[in-house]
Amino acid sequence: MAKKEDKKPVGFDPKAVQVGGDSILERLVPHVKKIVIAIVITAAVLSVVFFFKWLKDRKLEKQTDGLAEVIDVGDRPVRVPGEAADPKDKQPSFADDKERANAVLETLGKQETPIASPGYKAGALLQAGRLDDAIAEYKKGQAEPGLDGVLAREGLGLALEAKAAGEKDPAARNKGYEDALAAFQAMQPDDKGARRDYALYHQGRLLIELGKLAEAKTALEKAKELGKDTALVELIDMRLVSLGAG
Repeated sequence: MAKKEDKKPVGFDPKAVQVGGDSILERLVPHVKKIVIAIVITAAVLSVVFFFKWLKDRKLEKQTDGLAEVIDVGDRPVRVPGEAADPKDKQPSFADDKERANAVLETLGKQETPIASPGYKAGALLQAGRLDDAIAEYKKGQAEPGLDGVLAREGLGLALEAKAAGEKDPAARNKGYEDALAAFQAMQPDDKGARRDYALYHQGRLLIELGKLAEAKTALEKAKELGKDTALVELIDMRLVSLGAG
């Protein structure tokens, strides 16, 4: 599982949108690595939420050995880039989030029976860069009632968005963004429902990617209104400024 410091939400805008003399894409080119890392961090946050909700729903009185092993692997730290592993460390660290995610998946695969929610596994698959597998796993839970379904649809949108961002063909990339947008639109349709502000925020981001700026502004402003008491406001303001609506 990701540590507390890994949970800072970050957004990204990989598609070009003309603002002034330069496009947003041109301004983001030097930061492509950060853009990719952003979605991995978000996936980590979702996987942690899935995992703890699953534990609560199961009402486990005592952790099994297998569950404890998965927790141990997921809780190990990620080293600072360029830092060498300490051979004396009793709990070996990982070079990056992808390496840790693969270790979690390997540990899960050793268990005779499933011991974690599909959403937790999907989050690890997304962090490991196994996008098609993550999409398939998230789809299994998208029809679930309550928060489980909301989180699965959010994770599905993020996985589809990550896959689209890696497409070199503009038509394929836009198709992928449209699919991700549809997932976020289905994520939470109720204005009073859980994570409705995030659903609208994600929609706003994807609408910017697709060049639908007026619709993006409407979605972001509504997200800001619903999430006015959360850390999401700062991220929304950044998007609105890029649209000239700050």
